[in-house]
Amino acid sequence: MPETAAAPRTLPADISKQIGQLAQRFGFEGCAVARAELDQEHRHYQRWIEQNFHGEMSYMARNIDKRLTPHKLVEKTLTVICLRMDYLTQPSDECIALLNHPDKAYISRYALGRDYHKLIRKRLQQMASKLAEMIGEFGYRVFTDSAPVLEKALATQAGLGWRGKHSNLLTRERGSWFFLGEIFTDLPLPVDTPISDHCGECRACMEKCPTAAIVEPYVVDARRCISYLTIEHHSVIAPEFRAAIGNRIYGCDDCQLYCPWNRFEQMTPQTDFKPRHGLDDISLLDCFGWSEQQFLDRFAGSPIRRIGYDKWRSNIAIALGNAAADPHISQALQSALTDASGVLAEHCRWALQQQESNRRDNHEELE
Repeated sequence: MPETAAAPRTLPADISKQIGQLAQRFGFEGCAVARAELDQEHRHYQRWIEQNFHGEMSYMARNIDKRLTPHKLVEKTLTVICLRMDYLTQPSDECIALLNHPDKAYISRYALGRDYHKLIRKRLQQMASKLAEMIGEFGYRVFTDSAPVLEKALATQAGLGWRGKHSNLLTRERGSWFFLGEIFTDLPLPVDTPISDHCGECRACMEKCPTAAIVEPYVVDARRCISYLTIEHHSVIAPEFRAAIGNRIYGCDDCQLYCPWNRFEQMTPQTDFKPRHGLDDISLLDCFGWSEQQFLDRFAGSPIRRIGYDKWRSNIAIALGNAAADPHISQALQSALTDASGVLAEHCRWALQQQESNRRDNHEELE
């Protein structure tokens, strides 16, 4: 007998409300549904790749069709449930104050606690499983900053926020300090409506970017971005960016710190995102002095562990060069040079030169 087409799935009339309640139950502060199409994103993304703005992130130039067409990544995907979870653990003004202490280490606020990938993926999985209990089994896969998924584009299409000029997602209620996650589904869910852009004429993020990485509104040249340079870039950091890096040793938050919409920022209730090992107020010299085993032990379960010990010390070396002249810093850099090679050696030599220059400048000022 010929096969008969499956009957269209009937969902509860209040399915959107049920999904929203589930999202809150599992700790998400925002939830919206997007259709599994990103037609409006194709030209923007292709142009970004063509201009080599992805730098050494070669994976961004692979699987482009899957990034731009969700159902090619997960077969039969019809809709995507987009979610966000706050991660900020201290007010922005305290973060800005830390940037003004060049002897202290600044670490991007999202990386101070436990690795968000595992926590959010687990919550997404729990939420999807609970939804299946409520409405019956359905096809799905969960993602958070993993696989070829254009998270911000999907979240924008879902109306979870709008893309700011710094390219991050923004909301009027909570600013931009949050992680994103997705549940790709084969459910014909009602989709939400995108919201309008509320950046207006503001250019604060562009003007405050230390390395002018936001080359035009909504376009970031990753090759200039401090987050990229201190995390994804494993070659020598070009001299033109070293002074601008300041004391930022892992990531950069400036475009968020100075965004007017983040006056509505909210502190996260998630204890897993709280700072570990005093990373929110720790000296550069302390971090530079860690052994490789200390680095591995202290960053177990942290996203920072992935950059590796050599990259960690190479980043700190640049920050030490930007600190005020201090014989203890010069001694630490000189000691590291005895067995350093490659990127670390280059950064240590530069930092020593900077320390000497800073010492001479201070001497001249005293005279």
